[in-house]
Amino acid sequence: MTQESIVPPSLSTHQDDSVFEFDRAQTKNSSRKHLHGIHKSGQDLTEAIYQYYSIDNIANFINQKEANADGKETFKYKAITLQFPDDLICDSATIVQALQDRNQTSEKASEKREPVQSEATIEPNTCGKCQNVILNDEQQVWILADTSYSPCCVDEVAAEHVKSDLVVHFGDACLNPVRSIPTLYVFGKPYVDEKKVVQDFLSKYDNDREKKIVLMADAPHSHCLKGIYDELIGSFPNLVYADLSIDAGSRYFVAGRELTGAGKVFKELNRVVLGLNDFEKLKDITPDEEVEFLQNYDLFHLGVPTAPKLLQLTTYFQDCVLYDTSDYKLVTGPFPNLLRRYKFMNVARTAGTIGLLVNTLSLSDTKDVINKLSHKIKSAGKKYYLFVVGKPNVAKLANFESVDIWCIIGCNQNGIIIDETNEYFKPIVTPYELLLALKDEVTWTGKWFTSFNLLLDEMQKEANDDNASEDEGKDSDEDEAPDFDLVTGTFSSKSRPLRRLKHLQISQESTNSNDDEGKLVKKLSGAVVLNGTVSTSAEHLQQRAWSGLGSDYDASGLDSSVGALVEEGRDGIARGYNYDQESTN
Repeated sequence: MTQESIVPPSLSTHQDDSVFEFDRAQTKNSSRKHLHGIHKSGQDLTEAIYQYYSIDNIANFINQKEANADGKETFKYKAITLQFPDDLICDSATIVQALQDRNQTSEKASEKREPVQSEATIEPNTCGKCQNVILNDEQQVWILADTSYSPCCVDEVAAEHVKSDLVVHFGDACLNPVRSIPTLYVFGKPYVDEKKVVQDFLSKYDNDREKKIVLMADAPHSHCLKGIYDELIGSFPNLVYADLSIDAGSRYFVAGRELTGAGKVFKELNRVVLGLNDFEKLKDITPDEEVEFLQNYDLFHLGVPTAPKLLQLTTYFQDCVLYDTSDYKLVTGPFPNLLRRYKFMNVARTAGTIGLLVNTLSLSDTKDVINKLSHKIKSAGKKYYLFVVGKPNVAKLANFESVDIWCIIGCNQNGIIIDETNEYFKPIVTPYELLLALKDEVTWTGKWFTSFNLLLDEMQKEANDDNASEDEGKDSDEDEAPDFDLVTGTFSSKSRPLRRLKHLQISQESTNSNDDEGKLVKKLSGAVVLNGTVSTSAEHLQQRAWSGLGSDYDASGLDSSVGALVEEGRDGIARGYNYDQESTN
């Protein structure tokens, strides 16, 4: 065989010119369930999106102008962030394009001059290579799409990264007060067949037309409540409807919605009830009287709320009927059970270590709730850790085994975890349930509220009623009685690890000081203590089969000096360590 006939082997797959050509991007049609599943394309889809979000109202709001110090009119909002949930992010590009087309000066400014990047105009939190430049008379728009968890809340943290002047929040919203940034809510107008809703309502309540019923809906579907109410009020004289409570003096605004008429505002529900016959009698009632008043009514709710919101509604109304607008079916259960909340509250009574789980920093009263809850926990002799987690899940919380119970501090609509399937390793309670658990006596009022305002009022009421303050430094001959665990039926003596152990007299000078020298944890009287206080972390560490390097010295009977010696380990690479080389030689 000659040398010319030898063909080298092919060490790669065959590639021709077609491999290096650009592939055509395939158009992907999103389902867009919020548009009633109508598959449109082109100009029809654009017009449907414009009508759904009321683009003209949004453009008029963000294009407001005000006079600056020189008397020249400039845009009131220059840095604008658009926050979308996962199911609406498919419309973000169309909305941004529509807002740019409706901007009063964007085209003129782009024709007159190019943006000049200088130290005075480049944002300090950007690289300066992209066009993130805000001119004095122009607007900049960002899209916030990383809000898959609790999308009903305004993401102030992400908005502050670009120093936003305004957050435009799209989709369903909890309407909880935010800390500082002005917010424009855009709920959208999903299609609802009102005639079908009225027909199903009549089939449900036709036999009892004197029943007291409240019509309610989530924020996107609330636009059709008035029309349904007008159709039914002639046949149901005790029918009322709960519209969104929009405060004219607040820092948030609603696009395409006007202020509702005179009605009774229920702060816990964030709703104003209209159509009440005895409205004048309800002007000055207390929150407790509000709950008693609503318990005489049944609820007919458009849309299926989240589990925390649904549990809250079941405690307020006599009966709840949900109407799924996606397939126009009535949902009568099963709903989250309040008895499970009572069980978790009793678990929290005997918990020694509590994890405060904060999943939102945007709500206005978050800091006050954290401070007062932590003070309550320490006053009760319990230990707590503070965690700030963007999106809690089973794996994240399972990493902290020493935590006995979790208290989640978040939005009452999507920020609270209702574990109905025992998916999490440790129970999760709300701040109100923890507040009941920290009391000396076992208390269960039957209420279940998650509003920060009502929670702070409840804490203030307890502070005013509690005249006897605890004195931790006061000596007593009697030990505190252990707490009885109603869940397990046993007594727990470790539910208050921060209280002083009166039966332990630890002197600074001890004959066995040499044996315990250098040890952080001392085991006395069967309990792990640090300076006379039970350490739940140290106790948990001793219960582990392996508690770290050097933990086997005492078990092996080795002297501390031997354990402190440093020995040379193996070195080298995997194909030849030092002992392998010696054996081959």
